[in-house]
Amino acid sequence: MTGEFYFKSAATRGLAAWKDTMLRRPTLIVLTVLLTACASAAKPASVAQAIHLTDGLGHEITLEHPAQRIVSLAPSNTEILFAIGAGTQLVGRDSYSDYPADAKQVTDIGGGFTTLNTELILSKKPDLVMAAPLTPPEQIADLQKAGLIVYVLPNPKSFDDLYANLQTAAILTGHEKEAAALIDSLKGRVEAVTQKVATVTQKPAVYYELDATDPNAPYTSGPDTFVDLLIRAAGGQDFGADLKGDWVQVSVEALLARQPDMIVLGDNTYGGVTADQVKRRTGWDALKAVQQNQIFIFDDNLVSRPGPRLVDGLEAMAKLLHPDLFK
Repeated sequence: MTGEFYFKSAATRGLAAWKDTMLRRPTLIVLTVLLTACASAAKPASVAQAIHLTDGLGHEITLEHPAQRIVSLAPSNTEILFAIGAGTQLVGRDSYSDYPADAKQVTDIGGGFTTLNTELILSKKPDLVMAAPLTPPEQIADLQKAGLIVYVLPNPKSFDDLYANLQTAAILTGHEKEAAALIDSLKGRVEAVTQKVATVTQKPAVYYELDATDPNAPYTSGPDTFVDLLIRAAGGQDFGADLKGDWVQVSVEALLARQPDMIVLGDNTYGGVTADQVKRRTGWDALKAVQQNQIFIFDDNLVSRPGPRLVDGLEAMAKLLHPDLFK
């Protein structure tokens, strides 16, 4: 019984029957309400569904509920968790996770280029460890052997991949609404840059320097890397787009032959490399970019950490390559 009654006209059913029905209507309504209430009470409470996901290494993991005690083994993961509102669920983070500022208040469990403090991690009783493709396989294996659930978040090769990572992290932590709002905001910012650089007719060739410990054989970015993605999306041409490998050593002769329009120093962030140092390198004075003083420093964190700040990196790169469009 639905609680809704259909009465035929008095002429069809008879006046007496109609009156009888109307007199009994309050009783029927009360009975209907009681039956509905009893039926509702008899329904079992909804049970949260378990989370089944496959990570970036093809490993399947299962969580009975969104993780509440998380250890992050990569700065990108840490930034993602804070960005979607799950920062308070972090109980441990790697030594290089220093953004946002609140991340520094989370227990440092080592990692990065150093060993993990497995004993400390276990003492935190995490229900999820979030790793990255750069996390050494032996570290992942040790944590799994210790009975911990490890999920490797893959490296994005596009902004759509970035959005997918945010959604995945949200499912793992129970912050899907926050992630959806963040993704909408990021998409709007990327679209704003895309529309502006769509009018560009001249795309500068950009040499992005990662490491010049040996100035005669410095490292740059290859194709399908974060650096390559941002340079192309910002309206430029990546010097290393046709090289082989993610991070590639090049010779000074190759630089002289191809003459990039701009030199962007990503190694300023951790190596402290400056434009003046580049100008003093042997043979580099023959580069057009050096002669025209087209040497710029860049915050490498905006491209080496594949989290939400990739969009910050896109905006910064676009302003660097096309300052006239972003006055």
